[in-house]
Amino acid sequence: MNIDFPLILVILVFGSGFIWLVDSLIAGRSRKARIEALKERYPNWEAEGSSDAKQLALLVSQTASEPAIVEYARSFFPVLAAVFVLRSFLFEPFQIPSSSMVPTLEVGDYILVNKFNYGIRLPVVRTKVLDLGEPERGDVVVFFPPHQNETYFIKRVIGLPGDLIEYRNKQLTVNGEVVPQEWLATVPDGRSRVKMGVETVGGDDHLMQLDLRRPGRDFTVRVKPGHYFMMGDNRDNSSDSRVWGQVAEGDIVGQAVAIWMHWESVMSIPSFGRVGAIQ
Repeated sequence: MNIDFPLILVILVFGSGFIWLVDSLIAGRSRKARIEALKERYPNWEAEGSSDAKQLALLVSQTASEPAIVEYARSFFPVLAAVFVLRSFLFEPFQIPSSSMVPTLEVGDYILVNKFNYGIRLPVVRTKVLDLGEPERGDVVVFFPPHQNETYFIKRVIGLPGDLIEYRNKQLTVNGEVVPQEWLATVPDGRSRVKMGVETVGGDDHLMQLDLRRPGRDFTVRVKPGHYFMMGDNRDNSSDSRVWGQVAEGDIVGQAVAIWMHWESVMSIPSFGRVGAIQ
């Protein structure tokens, strides 16, 4: 079962803030009034160790103490609010769960996703409230695939709205122009023979690989308005727009910009050798 962390965070932030606010406006004022009355009753309350100070502390704890739920709300609200703003509007951490973006991203990579490059969206409902930019060809993006709103996917933008994408014999063509490829090596990989190279998409180079023992899936598609065509860099081992279709602009979460840690499992030791920007 997938946990809807953004929704849980929204509930915690606004719930704790509401409790703190209501208490400050209503019950908190009453407690302060009782404490002030007790201070007048015990004028020497400021003298440390005096009988007045002891009696005041006892009566405050009995009749004017802050409820535990209010104390927790007041303590956690600033921290939760900071996490909420950071995660919802600035950067969100994300773990790579599959090998579909190898060799660019490996299973166990922890990345940062920029949430504002493509515009500011409201959390949970994902409605855009401020348009700051659009995905560009070659960007690595995190998104929700069509007809699925529970699990993030991460792929590379190959086609923009209106683009004509063709794939023949494992060679990409965008709007009639062949995407440049430079092959670096061919290596055995278990039951496969992997051909690794550099591909130039959107003017930028990135690593990609093919499985020579798998047949290509040829296609021709025109990208619909307001949609994007996504493909994994592990071209023959990726479930992407070739399988489940084009991604609507409203389902894009943000741009993957950096690797900040690699940690394959709880039984392994985290490493920082792969830290750096994502190409």
